[in-house]
Amino acid sequence: MNTVLLLFDFLGGGELFIVFLAVLLLFGGKGMPTVMRNIGKGIRQFKDATSGIQRDIQESANNIKKEIEKQVNVVEEKAKEIDKL
Repeated sequence: MNTVLLLFDFLGGGELFIVFLAVLLLFGGKGMPTVMRNIGKGIRQFKDATSGIQRDIQESANNIKKEIEKQVNVVEEKAKEIDKL
């Protein structure tokens, strides 16, 4: 919802009215539901794509964190072995 508001942040009430009036004139009353449905699908696809990218980045960060933890454990074990000598 916030992304939709950000998209129209630069438009005031009068400008939005003119845009919606132009869309109504171009597509007519019967075409408006189809136009709005397609806009909604586009916004949903955009949200899904951004959440997918965020998920991929988080998974990569977690994998890197696990690998670093493994390497830290190896170094700690080696340090313990050296202390025993």
